[in-house]
Amino acid sequence: MLTWNLYHGRSVPGSRRDLLPEFSAALAGWEWDVALLQEVPPWWPSPLAARLGASARLVLTSRNALLPLRRALARRWPDASKSGGGGCNAILVRGGRSIVEHRTRRLCLLPERRWLHAVRLSCGMWVGNLHAQGTLREAREAGATALRWAGSEPLVLGGDFNVHSLALEELTWAGGRNADHVFVAGAAPLWARVLDRGRLSDHAPVAVGVISAPKGPRQN
Repeated sequence: MLTWNLYHGRSVPGSRRDLLPEFSAALAGWEWDVALLQEVPPWWPSPLAARLGASARLVLTSRNALLPLRRALARRWPDASKSGGGGCNAILVRGGRSIVEHRTRRLCLLPERRWLHAVRLSCGMWVGNLHAQGTLREAREAGATALRWAGSEPLVLGGDFNVHSLALEELTWAGGRNADHVFVAGAAPLWARVLDRGRLSDHAPVAVGVISAPKGPRQN
């Protein structure tokens, strides 16, 4: 599993051009089966999936009114548009697995819309993704919702929680860096690594190895 906030497709320092090829190349160079992405330009998930041989699901977040105009401005001046170019959260799945179900839940409307979304994989595992505002209420609601969706099946929940230190009931912390975390239930974390992304984004991607645990009561 990999979680990464894409910083609306920008670099640090800014590159003043569209960086879809560079982000695609970075993702292509790492080993992962599921990528949980936040602050993604809404027009990126489809080409990213095509370039990476993956399936994609997304949920739009904030600033997506007049999206064609926002897209035109953001592609031409990404560092000036910043988050004004619109955004979404996206889940990419590859490695022989397919998506059999996709669910969404809005966590917050103001000051910005924040969403949890999750997919059920053909292997029977649920994977959830979010970019939270930074409140404990949101994090707990996301955890409880994802657990309810997964039922007795294994769950991985990751993303940008905007909280640096976090514990969630019935979920085990599997790895993270700063505000980016991965939690599991009904699964066991094997390892966690922070990946080198060069100048891309203001967040480092976090990769976590996970193996499903035998079915039964979840234990931390």
